[in-house]
Amino acid sequence: MTDLDTVGNGPADAPAVVVLAHGAGQGMDSDFMSTIAEGVSQVDIRVVRFNFPYMTRARAEGRKRPPDREGVLLEAFRSVIAGLPAGCTLFIGGKSLGGRMASLIADEAAVAGLVCLGYPFHPPGRPERLRTAHLERLRTPTLICQGTRDPFGKKEEVSGYNLSKAIHIQWIPDGDHGFRPRRSSGFTEGGNLSLAAEAVVRFVRHHSGR
Repeated sequence: MTDLDTVGNGPADAPAVVVLAHGAGQGMDSDFMSTIAEGVSQVDIRVVRFNFPYMTRARAEGRKRPPDREGVLLEAFRSVIAGLPAGCTLFIGGKSLGGRMASLIADEAAVAGLVCLGYPFHPPGRPERLRTAHLERLRTPTLICQGTRDPFGKKEEVSGYNLSKAIHIQWIPDGDHGFRPRRSSGFTEGGNLSLAAEAVVRFVRHHSGR
């Protein structure tokens, strides 16, 4: 089993397992990650969260650290996957950076599905710097939950991208990168997080044959 920090929600013997990695600035125990994990875990779905190495070091040192190099992040993801019980139907994904890393190995890992929660299509304010090349040829069934006003990729921007037909996007109404809506919108953060979690549960059940 990997020596990375991990935490699980849901039955250990659940037939489907969803591995979720955190975003760049907050770890696996952030409010966002914890709420999503609790909402997705069911009698038939287990959620496993983990911290990338840089986040573990940041917590130990009591200060922020920049993300590890891409190769280190991908190897951490592979390590967590390798430590899971054999025979489960596996899904991988994560928040922002975590989802992007998962998307880079989804086809290689031959997982049942990919879940991205706020995909960073481009840096905020830099729509020309797209991170979508690999998404054009992605073969793995994919769910992207994206806030309609996410500065990393708003609805009107993403609708013009050439994305793989394997990708389905669940739009989160008036949501920002963490799915938070404006008070004037009539939507709530809790409601948006529930909407995203419910979409993930439907996706997992559909692609695991239940």
